[in-house]
Amino acid sequence: MNITVRVWRQKNADDKGRMVTYGVENVSEHMSFLEMLDVLNEQLTLSGDDPIAFDHDCREGICGMCGVVINGIAHGPEVTTTCQLHMRSFEDGAVIDVEPWRAGAFPVVKDLVVDRSAFDRIIQAGGYISAPTGSAPDAHAVPVPKDDADHAFDAATCIGCGACVAACPNGSAMLFTSAKITHLGLLPQGQPERESRVIGMVEQHDHEGFGGCTNIGECTSACPKGIPLDTIAQLNRDLLGALAHGKA
Repeated sequence: MNITVRVWRQKNADDKGRMVTYGVENVSEHMSFLEMLDVLNEQLTLSGDDPIAFDHDCREGICGMCGVVINGIAHGPEVTTTCQLHMRSFEDGAVIDVEPWRAGAFPVVKDLVVDRSAFDRIIQAGGYISAPTGSAPDAHAVPVPKDDADHAFDAATCIGCGACVAACPNGSAMLFTSAKITHLGLLPQGQPERESRVIGMVEQHDHEGFGGCTNIGECTSACPKGIPLDTIAQLNRDLLGALAHGKA
């Protein structure tokens, strides 16, 4: 395959940034999208140009580091992480636009790299449980209803990639925040901080500058792990309960 890639280039947070066009030849359809960017970066390096900066780590769809917007879609045309997207999803001669996540709470660091530390601060605001010290209890020591366990596991699959924020017209991170609240709040071990958790994490979400949720649903459509929209409904129930109990 021979393709044309238009990539967002921005030297630093203060740079205005622009789209730059590159041609990439002899691209195998079996390459991942990030491997294609590796080939392009090797081409740029050999020609003496600055390689494109982009985040990546595991390249196995686990860590959530690799998110970019491809042709206007978070992670690209397939519902997967960018590292698991393969070039067979594009046609020979395709023109592909590659941009960083666009959100006020995700400032661009360089090129396709954005600062997602706002997610870390949301978790720090309440994404933990009180646990007694000592040896780990047996797995069956605390009964958990299967429905609760299933929903908690669904929420816990969130990898914090930020696709929900990039896809949301409001730049909201409510799907991420609700996933981190729900996977702890549905389990017995998460009950002591359940109300303070939801208050603290929602307040931090708003403090970071993320937009409000209007239930459009683009977040769950773009989520590579399929976090369901009803996790946001669970967050709202927890939040209303905590406010009713005067925990704010």
